[in-house]
Amino acid sequence: MHTELSLREAMGQHCPPAHRRLTPARLLLKRALDVVGALTALVLLGPVIIGVGIAVRIRLGRPIVFSQSRPGRHGALFRMIKFRTMSTAVDSAGAPLPDGQRLTAFGRALRRTSLDELPELFNVLTGDMSLVGPRPLLEEYTAYFTDAEAKRLLVRPGITGLAQVHGRNTVGWDDRLALDVEYVENLSIRGDTRLVLATACAVLRRDGVVEDPSAAMEDLDVERARRL
Repeated sequence: MHTELSLREAMGQHCPPAHRRLTPARLLLKRALDVVGALTALVLLGPVIIGVGIAVRIRLGRPIVFSQSRPGRHGALFRMIKFRTMSTAVDSAGAPLPDGQRLTAFGRALRRTSLDELPELFNVLTGDMSLVGPRPLLEEYTAYFTDAEAKRLLVRPGITGLAQVHGRNTVGWDDRLALDVEYVENLSIRGDTRLVLATACAVLRRDGVVEDPSAAMEDLDVERARRL
């Protein structure tokens, strides 16, 4: 069951109006293409997904997938799933070690090739995500969005998006969120098609791949809180 976040509470009593390009017809067509695209990808990549799942089970044990609560369209929380890339190592007090220490060589390989994100195709089928859209960020980040940046929550989050083909995790937060807003304000089926093709090229070239994003840039809430 989804939990509906109050955007007014999360973003300081300001809730962005629906953008004129987000018409019901356009969103319905986008959803239909998401379903067709996700089903096609699952059929074509089925052997790869099964193979990666088996490899994760052998290398890292159970669970095979990692899930985390993320805000989706209009702030509705959902469980985003990915293949697990980290060990379950803990310190002497039983607390999980920092992400960088738990990220295994095998996990790094999955991240470099973006294979860890293949289970998100199931999120697309359930309607929680889209093939293309702003990446789903951590729930606590929504409180730090500006009114303009909050527009990214007007659409379903995506497996890939405009920010992902313009530097991915090497882009600073301000630029990354600005690209998300640009995507929403210029949403089109043709644009989505171009982004899918550009993403395929970026994955093959491994553009902007950062195996441990936390080591490359501050968390958004930390960065924005420091500015206050």
